[in-house]
Order: sequence, then structure tokens, then C-alpha cells
Amino acid sequence: MAFSSSLWSSLIVPNPNRTTISPRFSHKPHKLPLSPAFSIPPLSTATAADVSGAIDGTTVAVVSGGFVAALAAVLSLTDPERRRQMQAEEVGGGDKEVVREYFNNSGFQRWKKIYGETDEVNRVQRDIRLGHSKTVESTLSMLKDEGSLQGVTVCDAGCGTGSLSIPLAKEGAVVFASDISAAMVAEAEKQAKEQLVASENGSTPVLPKFVVKDLESLDGKYDTVVCLDVLIHYPQSKADGMIGHLASLANNRLILSFAPKTFYYDILKRIGELFPGPSKATRAYLHSEADVERALKKVGWTIRKKGLITTQFYFARLIEAVPM
Repeated sequence: MAFSSSLWSSLIVPNPNRTTISPRFSHKPHKLPLSPAFSIPPLSTATAADVSGAIDGTTVAVVSGGFVAALAAVLSLTDPERRRQMQAEEVGGGDKEVVREYFNNSGFQRWKKIYGETDEVNRVQRDIRLGHSKTVESTLSMLKDEGSLQGVTVCDAGCGTGSLSIPLAKEGAVVFASDISAAMVAEAEKQAKEQLVASENGSTPVLPKFVVKDLESLDGKYDTVVCLDVLIHYPQSKADGMIGHLASLANNRLILSFAPKTFYYDILKRIGELFPGPSKATRAYLHSEADVERALKKVGWTIRKKGLITTQFYFARLIEAVPM
């Protein structure tokens, strides 16, 4: 997990012409086992109540292609950067301080519900939960593709409430998990103690080591480093260095997910910035696969597996990189 998901602020407009899309995973030389349930059903109409409870800086805009084209020119006249500056000034810092403040307060309450199992979520939030869970499932498939995780050391960078760390521990991995939010880390520890109990054969999984740290402060060496849905908080100028830093912590594999930057998704994000919603939110940065691949190659790594995970309100590119 991350301090956030790969989603954006939202204006939600039903698109009756939306077609289904299936995510694509490709790599060589192994085949990544995936659930066939990754296709997107046609977009259904979301009620105003559904949307109002979900809108913040991490909910995606869904609009028709024609509407996107019509609004594209208007976007150049807006100034979402001013709103972002005001958020930063309120907490006395930049992006990192905004993220820490958000996910220790209102953002924690919102995303605790989304990542949890409570029924107190609306249709949009439930869809985001589904998208995130698919990212976690696909990550576990990547990790188990080469054998047992027993004794494998894994750094879960941006662990949130433990949605990946806990399943990894159940598989026998030795997990070091961190998050910038103390509230998220406390919840992850609580969930881990409740879920990681002795099995029928009497063995008890080793609890992950949870710490409050930002990505820049991470150190050590691990067999695998995983960072899901966190790069959305880093502009490309800083993401390059962060990708290099995460790669320096990994001996064998680095798994990343990020909000993909395409013309269409970029327009959706910018439209969403016109409608910031009732709650304070964080900045959202999209990244092209080419930029991520270039950053990896700069430090001697290459992409081996990749895929696109999509639901109606969640979009994430998932990659596995290995040393060249």
C-alpha cells in the first residue's frame, strides 16, 4: 500500500459508450498467473450520494471522450497549483508534509474504510477497494511466481494498513514495512496482530516489523522491495531519484505500481483538479512507463514483468524490475 492509491480528484459523468478493457500482463520468459476477473464492466451511473462521499484527491474522473476534448482547452485557464500551495502553507511544508498531515487525519479515516472490510463505503469507494485488492493479488502472484516466499526478506515501502504486508507474512516472508503515516502504521500493527495467528500445525507467522518512515529514510538490503501506489505523490523530477533509491535497497527484485500517464488519463486528472471535493487532498502525479523504465535503466535495472490493473475508478501500472 501506499499513503494513497493511483486515483485522482473527480468529476464523475456517466459514459454510456464506455467499453470493457482487460489489463495486460507481459514478460519473458515466465507467464504471470492472473485472475480472469480483471475486465471492466460497462460504466454504470453513480448517484450524487455515491460520489460526494468519495471525492477527494484520490478519486478518478470518469468522463466521455467528447467531454474531455471539450474541456481540454479550459484547463489551461485554471490554477490548481494555487490550491496546492495553500494546502502546503497550512501544514508548513511541501508535498511530503501535506501527505503526512492528510494520512494522519481525514485521509486515514477515509482510506482505512476503503482498505478494510466495512460495508460503510459507497459504490465508488467499493470499486477503489476492488482495484487496490487486485493490485495486491497481482503483486503476490509476481512474488510467488518463482517459488516459496518462506524466509524471503521483503521491504513494503508505503505499507498503509498492511494490505500487502500481512499476506506476505502469512506466506512466510520476513517483512519490513514502513509508512509516512503513524496512524496507518498503528492500524497495520493492530491488523497484523489480529490476523497472524497460529495455524493448525502450530506454527505462527513472524509479525512484520512496522516503522514510521518516509521513502527517503529507508535503508538496509532486502531480497525484494515493493512500493505500491506511492509514486503518485512524487513529481517525475523526484520520482527518478526515488526509484533509484528503492532499487538500491533490493538485491533481486523491485515491484512498483503507479498511476499511468497517458494523454487521456492526464486530461481526466486535470479535470478532476477543477473539482477538489469537500475534503483536503494530496497532489497526484502521473508517470509514463517510458519515464519509469528510463529511471530504472539509469541505475542498472530493467523491467521484466508488467501489467495494467483497471476498474471503473482505479488505474494502476504494475511492474517488476530486476538487475540488468
